[in-house]
Amino acid sequence: MTETLTHKKIFRFWLPLSATWLMMSFEGPFLTAIIARMDGQAFNLAAYGVAYTIALIIESPVIMMLSASTTLVENKQTFLKLRQFVYLTNIAVTVAMLIFLIPPIYDFIAVKLINLPMPVAKLSYTSCILLIPWAPSIGYRRFYQGILIKQGKTRHVAYGTAVRMVTMVLTALILFLFSNIEGAEVGAAALSIGVILEAIAVKLMTNPTIKKILREENPANKNLSYKEIFKFYYPLALTSFISLGFQPVVIFFIGQSRNSLESLAVLPVINSLVFLWRSLGLSIPEVVIALIKTNKEFIVLKSFAERLSVAVVVTLGIITFTPLSDLWLIKVSGLSPQLASFSKLSLMLYTIFPALTVWINFQRAVLIYSRKTNPLTLGILIEVFGMLALIYPAVIYFNIVGVVAAVISLTIGRLAANFYLILPYKNAVKEISVNV
Repeated sequence: MTETLTHKKIFRFWLPLSATWLMMSFEGPFLTAIIARMDGQAFNLAAYGVAYTIALIIESPVIMMLSASTTLVENKQTFLKLRQFVYLTNIAVTVAMLIFLIPPIYDFIAVKLINLPMPVAKLSYTSCILLIPWAPSIGYRRFYQGILIKQGKTRHVAYGTAVRMVTMVLTALILFLFSNIEGAEVGAAALSIGVILEAIAVKLMTNPTIKKILREENPANKNLSYKEIFKFYYPLALTSFISLGFQPVVIFFIGQSRNSLESLAVLPVINSLVFLWRSLGLSIPEVVIALIKTNKEFIVLKSFAERLSVAVVVTLGIITFTPLSDLWLIKVSGLSPQLASFSKLSLMLYTIFPALTVWINFQRAVLIYSRKTNPLTLGILIEVFGMLALIYPAVIYFNIVGVVAAVISLTIGRLAANFYLILPYKNAVKEISVNV
């Protein structure tokens, strides 16, 4: 950018990307509200939460493709190399899901290891089958979304997500009204169909940009090898895999806890609400990577992130600490008054988490921009082990309600990662300053 960066310009760039995450965050509350209004509310909500968590883990290696394409795609050669890398990764995650769904393997993990009740395990299995196309579709569309963002076409990213949301809503409503399948299966089918059509829409919108990239001559000093892609990307993939991979561990401990079924049932509901506010910080990496050039831009971007952190905590707190929480939990999400009351403490404890999301995503963005991705892996390991160090005694020795123990542990684990990344983040900032 040649002109001065301001909060207003950042906001205009950030808003469509944030709207994209905000629209996606609507998926959870909408689908859990549909499921909660079908037969077998508790079992289906729990099964949907388990299946969604498993799908997220399988998806984790492709999540960072957006940051990768935003950072690495600069010409025809880099585009073709990274595209091939994306295709290979998509094949790998699809095979991983198919292996997981081999009945003896699934039964061992879901029933023997996680200790799911048999009705929940069966519903979760059929839901996972419906989610097989979900991960590769996400890898495909995130690769092309990164190219759109690099070209400043953030509105096109939001348009693609709008296609996903409309398709998801229509699919869920049609299945809810005119089919006899279970609630968890309605949620899984709606997710898969929505993201498949979003991937197609994003690719179509990217075609003009891709044609332009393929026509350009490649500068000799801007080639990209698979080794360089792997070196850059594997810490990102490992970070997202570890981040999402420990979610079944959370489910495992909730399964061993007091009020385990109630905790499993309400967890996707409170996660969905908090994700609405977390989503406002999830687009920070792409905004920073695309807009930061020197220390001047860094200062303005940092100020924007700080203001956003305060805003998400204050606005979420207005809901979680007031009677508005009943409106959300009972009227919107469809929980019974008993489950709504059961959810309130954990929801209050979760209020600070969106600010931590903004903070850590800003730290990660600066490190990715500086192509120093290794600290991200250690950061997530610290987060996971911090969480485990708390949730184990909380459930096993102190007999704390599962969902409360999970929220406390997740929050403190995230804080530990935030503090660990301060030093590598500061070192990366110094390098940006040198390049002024």
